[in-house]
Amino acid sequence: MSILRTSAFGLSLIAILGLSACGGGSGSVGSAGSGNIFGGGANAQQQGGGLGHTPEVEEPRETIWDLFKNVDDPNTTVEVNRYIWNASLDVLSFMPVQAADPFSGIIVFGLGRPPGGGAAYKATVYVRDPALDARSLSVALYTSGGRPASAEAVRKVEDAILTRARQLRIRDGKL
Repeated sequence: MSILRTSAFGLSLIAILGLSACGGGSGSVGSAGSGNIFGGGANAQQQGGGLGHTPEVEEPRETIWDLFKNVDDPNTTVEVNRYIWNASLDVLSFMPVQAADPFSGIIVFGLGRPPGGGAAYKATVYVRDPALDARSLSVALYTSGGRPASAEAVRKVEDAILTRARQLRIRDGKL
């Protein structure tokens, strides 16, 4: 019976020591930077001596459970130019939209034939900046065979999108 009591006492002692090591925050006895073993340091002597404790601001802890918290900012705005976005949809309206993500600025269009044109095209439009600028727009145009379209065709599509975006901006009166 005494062996059982001794082993239970030993296990309890190990558990208590293990759990006490988990706390270890900035206000614990003997923590680094406390000044003396009671945590008062020079601040306690300046405030009237004795064993004083000045609480420190705790840094936010990062744990595995922080992954499951909803820390998204509800005031996040879309960072693409709405005129270029809408102009892309207008100019390439003959193509079906397969995917669109306004937060990343990507629109993926399926295979479609332009009005009065012979070849079918697929396109991916990337609006990467909120400025109404040619640098904000990138177009990847592919033929029905999956090969990239000519540089001239890509440039014509980009010019048409930018022209339409400027028209939309002028129509809104925000020039």
